[in-house]
Amino acid sequence: MNNKHFILLAITLSAIIAITLLPAIAQDVHYHGFADQRTLFGIPNFFNVTSNIPYLLFGLMGCSLVLKESRIAIILSLKHAYSFFFVGVALVCFGSGYYHLNPSNTTLLWDRLPMTLAFMSFFTVIIAEYLHEKTAQKLFFPLLLTGLVSVIYWYWSESIGQGDLRLYVLVQFLPIVLMPLILLLFPTRFTYSHYYWLIFACYVLAKVFELADQFVFDALGFISGHSIKHLVSAIAPYLFYLALTNRRADDFDADTMTADFKMNELAND
Repeated sequence: MNNKHFILLAITLSAIIAITLLPAIAQDVHYHGFADQRTLFGIPNFFNVTSNIPYLLFGLMGCSLVLKESRIAIILSLKHAYSFFFVGVALVCFGSGYYHLNPSNTTLLWDRLPMTLAFMSFFTVIIAEYLHEKTAQKLFFPLLLTGLVSVIYWYWSESIGQGDLRLYVLVQFLPIVLMPLILLLFPTRFTYSHYYWLIFACYVLAKVFELADQFVFDALGFISGHSIKHLVSAIAPYLFYLALTNRRADDFDADTMTADFKMNELAND
């Protein structure tokens, strides 16, 4: 283990220890009180519901690309991780849309489950492309399971009046700390790696709009910060789609690319 790996391991262990030492974190009772609660065309919270549509569009585009296109540069042994990411993104449209029709802890469960599916899949892709492919293969399903368990455990804890978000917070924010560090510390075999930074920028900007929900709605009047958050965060999977469409591998490892992509690249060279 070199110093770079030690940094990641130290941050991971520190975060796990810190979160276990914290008292249980219940869901904020004001979390479901969004600024824009207008009903249009018979749809409650119309803009918070319909602003989820881009997730479905970009999720389906990504699924089609990964499943049908043989000339994209991906790590073939983890093709399912790329697919799961876009499937999760598409499902966010339905989960988040359902939640915003009637915001509550019960409907929030269906919002968080697909988000976690997409998030853990993307984290796996980063590990595979920058750190170690075999490690990513071993971690993929444990990461997915941990993400799903974090949501289910939170929901169960709320249902018995002892709400505890700690595991979900760890699952959400530890990768957000680790992934930029991985991009900074380790090389990648693919071009268009700068798209990952644009993806993280979308995430940060979406969080800003989420926190400024009421302020944005008061300032603009026709749309709230939370609705804009949906639109901005939906750009992230589209950027990933663009990166997969345009990038190429810097080497020709047999485990990296689909066979047709590899043959065409070699022919072009």
